Formats: sequence, structure tokens, C-alpha cells
Amino acid sequence: MDTQRRNQYLEAIGVDVWVRRRGGALGDVQLAADAVEVQAAPVESPAPVQSPAVAVSIARAPVEPVGPRWEALRTEVMSCTKCSLHTSRTQGVLGVGPQRTDWMVIGEAPGAEEDRRGEPFVGRGGELLDAMLRAIGLSRATNVYIANVLKSRPPGNRDPKPDEVAACLPYLMRQIALLQPRLMLAVGRIAAQNLLSTDVPLGRLRGKVHRFGELNTPLIVTYHPAYLLRTPADKRKAWEDLKFARSVFRQLTDGVPIDGDRS
Repeated sequence: MDTQRRNQYLEAIGVDVWVRRRGGALGDVQLAADAVEVQAAPVESPAPVQSPAVAVSIARAPVEPVGPRWEALRTEVMSCTKCSLHTSRTQGVLGVGPQRTDWMVIGEAPGAEEDRRGEPFVGRGGELLDAMLRAIGLSRATNVYIANVLKSRPPGNRDPKPDEVAACLPYLMRQIALLQPRLMLAVGRIAAQNLLSTDVPLGRLRGKVHRFGELNTPLIVTYHPAYLLRTPADKRKAWEDLKFARSVFRQLTDGVPIDGDRS
């Protein structure tokens, strides 16, 4: 990844970078608050992240085609009436991304634009999420699957009710079973707490490798893009979470034991 593009991605998620003033003298280099960390752990080309993922996918044992099962699941979500949200939604929103990939991002629920377009994380929040993913070499088009806990939009974007989560969670579990991700990234309090069956605040869930489901899939927690748009000061913390997730994935692909906490 060239320097200009890398800096554009980092600026999009609110992380400052080294800026050299005209004249080029060492004393004329302006260092922003987060630049030291960026210099210490620069964002590499997407290739180092994508290549191991591709290699792992190729090395997996052959599996039966999943396309028909994905389509069956989509049909069920689109016609679901298990909770009252079906009366106010425009459509169910299953997810977006490859049907086989190692990364999975899980959010809370569709918003107004997602409900209209039928795709999770669009609009300003989606643009920020895409920039965050690109900063660590990921893209919803090629190597990450994105979904929500809820498949229908709660009116007024309110928090999901327990019965709504209970109705939708089996759909998400089927998505996870079909996808078989090697690493999951939960964005936001609602997603993290429901996936981990806890009421621990998001701040205390960050910076740790949690385990999900029977396969003990590593799960990392970070902030929701909508929250970061309202609270840009926490974008630097989200960047730390992304780098942590990237390092955990590299440990997975290298066969190195995973540390439970970010040092």
C-alpha cells in the first residue's frame, strides 16, 4: 500500500500521521498526538493479511457447497415474522461478503439506510467501517463477512429488546456455522454483550481475546462506527483494537499460541 493511500485510510478513521513541512529539515517534522504509534506499527500492504487467509482457506478440508444453504437462510430472514419488527421494517437484512472467509464483523441491527438498501453498515457508519477494515487490509467485497445480531430494524434505531434478540440470534448462529470464521470482530456494546452473554461494559471487554461457540472462535471487541462518529476522540482506541485483531489473526495463521490480553 502506497504512503498516500495508507495515510488516507488512517485519516478516515481519525488517526493522525507524520506530516513533513516544506523545507524537509528534521526539525520541521510535525508530529501529531497519535503519530508515534503509527510510526511504530505502520499499516502494511493488504497482501500480508490476505495471503495467509487465502492459504488457510485452500488448506481446509473439502466441504459441501454452501450456496443453497445461504439462499435458504436469506429467504427465511426476508420472510421472518418471529417478532414484531417485521411489521415496521422494509426488508430483512442478512449480511454481505464472501460465503467463505476467515473474518466476520458483527454489529447491532440495521439502521434506516440499511433497512432501505438491504445491506448492513451503509451510509456514514458504513463508510467509516470500510475505512477501518481497509486500514488492516480487509474489504467486504473480498475477505470479510459483515452481519448484525438483528436482521430487522428497530423503530427509531432503539436498542433491541430481549425477545427480538432471541428471535434473531438463531439466524446469526447459522451464519456463523456456514461461514466458519477464524476470527470475529464484534462492533459495539449490543453486539459484544449478546455474543458473549454478559452485561460487562464494552470498555472492559476491549483488549482481550474472547472465545465464541463450540469451536472457541477468537472474538475481539471494539467500538461501533456510529459511536465513533459521535465520539471521534475514541477513534484512536478503535485503531488499537484493529491492530490487536490483526495481530491475533496473524498468530492464528502462523500457528502461534494466542495471548489472551493486549499487552
